Amino acid sequence: MRVLVVTAVAAEAAAVVADAGPADALVPLPGGYALTRTPDYDVLVGGVGPAAAAAATATALAVADTPYGLVVSAGIGGGFPSHAPVGSLVVSDTVVAADLGADTPDGFLPVDELGFGRTSHPSPAGLSALVARTLGAAHAPVLTVSTVTGSAARAAELARRHPRAAAEAMEGFGVAEAAAAHGVPVVEIRAVSNAVGPRDRAAWRIGEALAALREAFQQLAPVLQEQP
Repeated sequence: MRVLVVTAVAAEAAAVVADAGPADALVPLPGGYALTRTPDYDVLVGGVGPAAAAAATATALAVADTPYGLVVSAGIGGGFPSHAPVGSLVVSDTVVAADLGADTPDGFLPVDELGFGRTSHPSPAGLSALVARTLGAAHAPVLTVSTVTGSAARAAELARRHPRAAAEAMEGFGVAEAAAAHGVPVVEIRAVSNAVGPRDRAAWRIGEALAALREAFQQLAPVLQEQP
């Protein structure tokens, strides 16, 4: 199965390709994007945030010479401590746009309840469960936010609205929207670098999370190669 992996930044992409065998030269794409093509994955650095991720993913899918069978949104992210401690992995069963909607006097209303679109994309159940088992990861919703959580109050609100959510990041829903437009399934994989909650840079473990991401894709390659 041909797999497109989309990361936000180059450090995440480097972790994905570190053990993927010799990479071909960068493959240029329209819009200034470029793919790193390896024997296991095509890896795209798409930028930070859902809009950038959607634009990059849509470009790669639109100009692909042969179809992709799966898109993976991958990188580091925040973990909800009760589900995913620092250093652990999360694989999406659903990718959720957690702050796409409207504030009202009665609380937050997601955009689908307003009748204007959708706020979630399910990952393929069997495949995402297999990936989670292979990686020893939590299999749960991953939230996409445009503003990273930095307070206990915000963390509590998200946990209340999404009690099963295990992680938050900034790109998954954008990647999923582009993949859905092209009829390609999507899975999000996050290595947890920090707890969702009060912003504390001293407690972040970015190096540890990138190492976990690297190990995850090393384990994942043979599993995906077996998929039709």
